[in-house]
Amino acid sequence: MHVPLTRDQRAVYPSLKGKRVLITGGGSGIGAGLVEGFVRQGADVTFFDIVDADSQALVQSLSGAAQPPVYEHCDLTDIGSAKAKIAKLIEDFGAFDILINNAANDDRHTIEEVTEDYWENRIGVNLKHLFFCAQAVIPGMKAKGAGVIINMGSISWHLALEGLILYQTAKAGIEGLTRSLARDLGGDNIRSVCIVPGNVKTPRQMKWYTPEGEAEIVNAQCLKGRLVPDDIAAMALFLASDDARLITGHEYFVDAGWR
Repeated sequence: MHVPLTRDQRAVYPSLKGKRVLITGGGSGIGAGLVEGFVRQGADVTFFDIVDADSQALVQSLSGAAQPPVYEHCDLTDIGSAKAKIAKLIEDFGAFDILINNAANDDRHTIEEVTEDYWENRIGVNLKHLFFCAQAVIPGMKAKGAGVIINMGSISWHLALEGLILYQTAKAGIEGLTRSLARDLGGDNIRSVCIVPGNVKTPRQMKWYTPEGEAEIVNAQCLKGRLVPDDIAAMALFLASDDARLITGHEYFVDAGWR
């Protein structure tokens, strides 16, 4: 069994200190792990979410940090509002160095239940905003001469799990988006990568799994430890750092060897 590291045992990347970071869906689950990880590095973190109570509790829990995070309520399905909010943040505080497109929703659904409106909503929640958030931060990154865009994918479509057809369609698209951004932005020294998490233990994920189901997932993994948000954050921190200066255009699995 692999025991998770404590926070003070985890790597520190000096190149991340002071970097401007925008994290979408940062209020809970993997997103909260990302926020905590970058705050621990001394980065200047802003995160978006729509769940105010969880997000405000996260900010409060990190209020003692040298650079506490800033929470902004933002509905990413309203592209115009989201882009305006990003533009205002850049105008007031400067361009972002790192964007982490994490926000998503994996509600289960059958083929028969999908309507055109539901299709549009799910693609909006799980794919569309990634492009437009990237579009909004890219000019500032170009002006700085560097930047990193990290998109969060999903192992679900690689496994062809049941009841997630629209979520998996969107997540497959994210990998294509990542590679396209890497090619188009490489000349500007902007990197684009994708993290593909396995099944991560979060309160939301535990809605879907019985203890027996959770045990089946762990048994299917090559490594028998239970993934937690810190494991995903560890990969994100490395990929965002200058240690990964020539890494772009690819997907990186953090799944304990499940697929």
